[in-house]
Amino acid sequence: MSFQGSCHCGAVRFTIDAALPTQAIECNCSHCRIKGMLLAFFPVDQFHLDQGEDALQSYRFNTHKIEHQFCRTCGTQPMALGALPDGTLSRCINLRCVPEIDPDTLKRIPHDGASR
Repeated sequence: MSFQGSCHCGAVRFTIDAALPTQAIECNCSHCRIKGMLLAFFPVDQFHLDQGEDALQSYRFNTHKIEHQFCRTCGTQPMALGALPDGTLSRCINLRCVPEIDPDTLKRIPHDGASR
């Protein structure tokens, strides 16, 4: 079972080897809040970049621990790379970049990233 996602213009495409998530993290940090991101985390070995490595630009802020990756063409941030609190390397997917997901059906789990 897998699902696909992309940036707005389609230059960056990816596949996740997992079932579609039914819940999403809704972080209130300045970055996630202003972009309206809904997030799900997956082990790096479940993530496959199908297209667009050369179209990706990275952005880091605050502690610089998370590599936010966005498309140079359309500006959409479909993913990020970082470590979970236990140190496990993880891919964070912006579920708004997954066409099969209706964001209104996701159970939203608040995360207080603004206080960290």
